[in-house]
Amino acid sequence: MITGTDPDTLFEAWFAEASAAELNDPNAMAVATATQEGVPSVRTCLLKGRDATGYVFYTNFTSRKGQELTANPVAALLFHWKSLRRQVRIEGPVEAVSDAEADAYFASRPYGSRIGAWASLQSQPLDRRETLEARVAELSQRYPESGPVPRPPHWSGWRVLPRRIEFWQDMPYRLHDRLVFTRASDGWETERLFP
Repeated sequence: MITGTDPDTLFEAWFAEASAAELNDPNAMAVATATQEGVPSVRTCLLKGRDATGYVFYTNFTSRKGQELTANPVAALLFHWKSLRRQVRIEGPVEAVSDAEADAYFASRPYGSRIGAWASLQSQPLDRRETLEARVAELSQRYPESGPVPRPPHWSGWRVLPRRIEFWQDMPYRLHDRLVFTRASDGWETERLFP
């Protein structure tokens, strides 16, 4: 049975177990956004930071998710660790990370990923693959590997500020264990849900 009174501590413990057990990308999470009209969309992103304030991922702010989060600044995250038979759902408003945070993370990325952030007009129509490859070649000349690659002005991070976190553990006969934490003025309230 899931136990605990602090979702941050519980998430850290589950994430550590997932990091040891999952072969590929234990930090992979589904990120759901919606337009102002409520039309949803979801995609997989990678968690790149977490603290008591929230959960951070990075993207092109002109992408579909970037535009949706700008217009409707709320998101839902889903971590699903199939081999552990666990999942965590997180919901809340979002805020942009600071320029200093975005700069530091961008500088830590491999060279090709930094060039790719400049080259990709993320979510825009692409006439053919050669167009993207030509943009990569041109930007590689502009920003050689031996020098700095500045962070594009349209590329940064979002921090999801959790208001609701649900921990789900698979149990026999689909009698799953579900524990929900809801943000209150003085901490977190908890409740169990039927499976």
